[in-house]
Amino acid sequence: MSTETDDTRADRIPDTPLFDRARGLKGYKINKMAMSLVDPAKREAFAADEEAFLDSYGLAPEEKAAVLARDWQEMVRLGGNLFFILKISAVDPVPITAIGAAQASMEHGAFLRDRLGKK
Repeated sequence: MSTETDDTRADRIPDTPLFDRARGLKGYKINKMAMSLVDPAKREAFAADEEAFLDSYGLAPEEKAAVLARDWQEMVRLGGNLFFILKISAVDPVPITAIGAAQASMEHGAFLRDRLGKK
């Protein structure tokens, strides 16, 4: 039996994961790992050996694969809060517009042109 009401179903955006309590609980480990990257020492450890760093937070194989691939959509689908997983981009660094393009399933140049009006 679903706990959703007609109102909550109506608020959903097609093909967009809703970050609700259930998804937040599911993504606890990935979010905790990502938030730890505010610490420069943690960023250094992550950059030095990403797999070991992810293992230290107990990430599931699919979570690890998403982080290693920088698959932003998959991280969100797995319960990652976009504001938390953006901390990962501080290590690479990945332009936030590239993450926006990935979220929109668009090529970066097309995203800049079509969504942001940049030439």
